[in-house]
Amino acid sequence: MGFSINASLLDAMVLSIVQKNDTYGYEITQYLQKAVDISESTLYPVLRRLQKGEMLETYDKEFMGRNRRYYRITPHGVTSLDEYREEWRNHKKKIDNILMNEGAENHEQT
Repeated sequence: MGFSINASLLDAMVLSIVQKNDTYGYEITQYLQKAVDISESTLYPVLRRLQKGEMLETYDKEFMGRNRRYYRITPHGVTSLDEYREEWRNHKKKIDNILMNEGAENHEQT
């Protein structure tokens, strides 16, 4: 059993990874797989969506005789990531209040 990841949360996770340092798709997938079940085929549409939204930009860099596409967060991406993080903190607090019985003292049984 697991929890599904929606598009906004996936966007936020990708932006957070890329904010740490420029990276390429396979490496992003490997990092995400530590927390969620995701394939490269799922990731690339996310990367394109973030590019189209001007949150990521790309550049190519040679690696072992081939070009590798790297992703870099844009200023708009940094702003969006800050907003995602604030939304996540608020969402997590509400879920924790219910799931972890935090704030249970405020709940009246009916």
